[in-house]
Parts: sequence; C-alpha cells; structure tokens
Amino acid sequence: MTENLLVIISDEHQAAALGCLGHFVKTPNLDRLAAKGTLFRRAYTPSPICVPARASFATGHFPHKTRCWDNAMPYHGQIPSWGHALQNAGIAVESIGKLHYRSTDDNNGFDHEFQPMNVVGGHGMVWASVREEDRRKQQPAEQRMLGNYIGPGTSNYTNYDDAMTVEACRWLKDHGQSKNTAPWCLYVGLVAPHFPLVVPQEFYDLYDSMEFPTAKLSDLEKTPRHPWIEKQNAFMDSDSKFEDDAERRAATVAYWALVSYLDTNVGKILDALEESGQAHNTSIIYSSDHGDNVGARRLWGKSNMYEESAAIPMIAVGDKYKAGATCHTPVSLIDVSQTIVGHFGQAMPESGLGASSGQPLYQIAATSDDPARVVFSEYHAAGAVSGAFMVTNGRWKYIHYEGFGPELFDLQSDPEELTNLARDPANAAEVAMMHAELLKICDPVAVNQAAFDDQHALVESYGGVEAAFNMGAPGATPPPKG
Repeated sequence: MTENLLVIISDEHQAAALGCLGHFVKTPNLDRLAAKGTLFRRAYTPSPICVPARASFATGHFPHKTRCWDNAMPYHGQIPSWGHALQNAGIAVESIGKLHYRSTDDNNGFDHEFQPMNVVGGHGMVWASVREEDRRKQQPAEQRMLGNYIGPGTSNYTNYDDAMTVEACRWLKDHGQSKNTAPWCLYVGLVAPHFPLVVPQEFYDLYDSMEFPTAKLSDLEKTPRHPWIEKQNAFMDSDSKFEDDAERRAATVAYWALVSYLDTNVGKILDALEESGQAHNTSIIYSSDHGDNVGARRLWGKSNMYEESAAIPMIAVGDKYKAGATCHTPVSLIDVSQTIVGHFGQAMPESGLGASSGQPLYQIAATSDDPARVVFSEYHAAGAVSGAFMVTNGRWKYIHYEGFGPELFDLQSDPEELTNLARDPANAAEVAMMHAELLKICDPVAVNQAAFDDQHALVESYGGVEAAFNMGAPGATPPPKG
C-alpha cells in the first residue's frame, strides 16, 4: 500500500543549524525526525532566493529552464509540477501555508490551497529586477530588508506560522478520522526562520545569554569579500544598517531563536500526525528553500553560493529510508520534486523542457555515497550585477560569476570556505574540471544574457524602470490577510 506523504518546507533555514549536527541551536523535533530517517548532509537549493527556488522545486527544473529568474517572476502553473502529476493520477494533494507563487487563481497543482503566501499583487518585487549597477535603485539608508525592529516579540510572520501550524494539525486530525483511506500528499509551507528577526520571548530567551563566537570572515580589511559579492551586497547592505553591535547581536540571537521556534511548530505537526493514527503509514520530507548567512562575511539573508546561503537541511523519513542514517551524496530540491512523484509511482508530466536532472531521494539513499554526483545552483536576482553559478560534488565547490573571477573551495579540508583556491595556478586543473561540469548543465554566458533580457522585458511591460521601482514589497513578502 502506498504511504501518505507529508512535505514540510521552511524558509531560510541554514543547513548547519540542527542540534543533531552538533550545532548549539536547539532543534529537538527535527533531531528526532532525523533519528527516524535519513539526513542528507550535502543538500542545496537550485537558487538562493525564494521565488526561483520554489519554482524549481515545483517543476523539477533549474531557473534557466523555468525562466523564473527572480522574485518578480513567480510560478503560475505554466510548467507542469509534481502537484499536477499527482492530480493527474487522482491522488489528493493540498497545500497549507507559504507557496510564493503568483496567485491562487492559477492552476498550481493543488486540490486546495489554504491561505497561501504568494508574491504581492501577483507581480512581486519588480524593483529588484533592475539589476545593472548604474540603473538599479539602492535601498534607502533608513529602510532595511531585515525589518525595522529586531528582538523579542511577535510579527505577522510568527502569527502566520502559528495559524498554519494549527491548520496543519487540524488537517491531519480530520484525515485521521476520515473513512477515506486513499493515500494523500500534504505540503506545509512555514516561514520561519525568515526575517523579520522578531521571535516570541520564550525562544529569544534560549539564546539571549549565550556567548557567540565572532562571525567568520567579518574583518573585511583582513579578508575582503569577492568583488561580485561586494557589489551584490551593496544593493541592500543589511549589516551596515544595524544601530550598533548590540542590535547586530540581537539579530543573531533572533535568527537562532526563530530556528527553535520553527522546530517547535514542526514538532506540533509531527505530534498531530502521531495522534491522528497516520504516522505508521506516512512518509515525511523536511527541507528549506535556502539558507541564511547570519553575519558570516558581514552578510545577512541569502543571495550567494556560500554554504550558509546555498546549503539547506534535508531529512526524509519512511519505509524507504534507513533510520538514523546520513547520506553524503550531494542532493537538491530538484531531487525532492522527483521524490514526491516517485513516492506515488508517478512521473513528472511532459513539459517540453527536457528531462529533469533530479533523482528520488530514496534511490540516492539506497546506494553508497556518490562523491562524483554534481548539484547545481544559480542566482540572477536582487543585487546580482551578473549571474552566479555554482556546481559542487563530494569535495569541490566551484562558483562562477559571469564577468568576474571564480571561487573554488575544497569542502573536505576547508568546510568553512575560508580560502579561495581558484587564485592559485596550482589548482588550475580543478578549476577546469569543475567549469567543465558547469558547462554540462548550462552555458553561463547565454543564461546570463537570457536572464537580463527577460528582466528588461518584464520591467518594460510594467511601464519602465521608474514604474518598476514602485512595484513590490520593499522587504519581506507580507502574509495573506484572514
């Protein structure tokens, strides 16, 4: 009998921030989930920003194929999704919470969407689609992406997550009491630990008295940032907008507290699944759309290819996964797409985009770790003066910045990515090897141009640059009312 499938996707959860990995952050519920299943230690996002990552997750295709380049180009059912595949097979599939698609009016592949958080106005952050350094609109000094207030309290995001957690628990209870035993798929989208960096007091207190080490590579005079990173960060420069070191520390406390807050909500959902009597025949996947830099290199938010931003947590539980196992084969949200359809014995509908590079997680986990498997990510969104492309295998991570020098890291000897080996001619062979892997996936020159062309066309369709500057949320996307 096919098991049910519960998919929980958070927002901006850094991959390393799990207690079971030895991190100081308290995540007892995700830890128990990992103990019951397989933890994928080398998981990555297809794009380190919400809308492109979620479009790729929906479709199983990278942004250069979906052409959902940034947060003003949302998914709207234009490419068949894993949800459509399940609907075509008559499998119940519903969503609760954040989707970050265009609109509930679109055919997104769900039988029902409960209060989805989608892009503002159906268009999203058009102002950030203007990417050229001499044309883009810098975020004003008095405005900051992380929110006006940082610290203990509640926000529209914590209120939203509270409500979505309650709804998910109710949904599971109702289905546990139903006489309909047909398998179902439920997607739950939670927003934490995404900024604003405001969290209920009880969670803030978990970390407020903790001594934190200085964020790595924070002395920019000693360790200057890569030129592409410098230009990308200058678009919003969140670190420079803290009032003082005390508020910077409060932001760090609030982020880790939001991870624990998220963990508590995941725990409530897992408890509801148990109480509903369905845990024995329900597989679970937990992951996030991307990570957060949390002050490393004096960067906040996501939008780059470093581990803090591009790596994501990923846990799978069910009959097809070994309990307490760790898989070191590189994987991606693209693989989760294939896992969902494969779980129900289905395949992605024909899209005209060619085959997805994804593979079901249960197949990956069933074989020995594959250090040669390559995963890919790309970024063409807010602040990026050119496209950034990342390929990584079991050891090497290569970052190609179109028009700039690359970065190469040996993740075995340098997991913190402290030393860019691409500068040393002794590593030319490794740079060439990883660049060849990139070219197997896409032509970065052509993709970079395609992204700019599509964004130029989008901006013009809304009336030009000045009109674009007034379109979209200035910071975090507001949750729906109701």
